[in-house]
Formats: sequence, C-alpha cells, structure tokens
Amino acid sequence: MTINEKQQEIIDEFSGLDDWMDRYAYIIDLGGQLAPIDEKDKTPEHLIEGCQSRVWVTARLDDEGRMRLTADSDASIVKGIIAMLIDVLDGHTPQEILDSDLHFIDAIGLSEHLSPTRSNGLLAMIKQIKLYALAFNEMQKKAQA
Repeated sequence: MTINEKQQEIIDEFSGLDDWMDRYAYIIDLGGQLAPIDEKDKTPEHLIEGCQSRVWVTARLDDEGRMRLTADSDASIVKGIIAMLIDVLDGHTPQEILDSDLHFIDAIGLSEHLSPTRSNGLLAMIKQIKLYALAFNEMQKKAQA
C-alpha cells in the first residue's frame, strides 16, 4: 500500500468520528496497538528533541532497502500520533518517505487540535523520520556508486 493510500485510510477512519473526544480516544487506542520498542533503544540518541513528552524513534533499513520504524512515548496521545506516522511510513523506501507530503495530519484536523508544544513535537517527529530517510538515502546512493 502506498503512503497516500495509507493516509487515505486514516482520513476515512477519522471521517466517521464526529467529535474530538472520540478522535482522541481513537488516537490513544492506536498508541496502545503500537508494537513495543526494545528497551535498549530508549536512549538519548533516539529521543526526539522538541517534544514535551518523551518520544523515541528508531529506524533501520531492511534487506529490500525499506525503512523499518519503531517508536514509543510516555504520553498516550503522543504514542497514538507516532503510531499513525509509523503506520503511514513504515516499510517504504527512504526516497518515498522523503518525497511524501503528510497531508493526513491537516485533513483529519489534528494540527489544529494539538497544543503548541504537541504541534512542535509532531513536527520534530516528522523531521527526525525524514532525517533518518535522508541518511539512508545517501547511504544507498554511495553503495550504488
């Protein structure tokens, strides 16, 4: 499934939820479904700067050159937000991730319903994932040269 197809799935799910209490409950639910991150990965190097709560994100390339992302947070809503990002981006190539426009965030109204610090944290999470993608993309280019 493409990044845009995954985003559309999320948009469709949210369109069935009328009020923001239901949407927050759904986001928290998604966080509860997030596969646990290995405790050894909860290190300062994986900690996202700019988040009010603690968020760890790891990335690796699989044998097919696709990024595999894991994450965790000590805040339920933030954990649900990172779960959505992972759902959309995990399993795609670094280039696909770099080229992606994560429009689902605005389409579901998330950015306008987050506090300024949570909005900054969301941007920091996206930035870190894209930095991982950039690093892996460069690594792949060098390997091909």
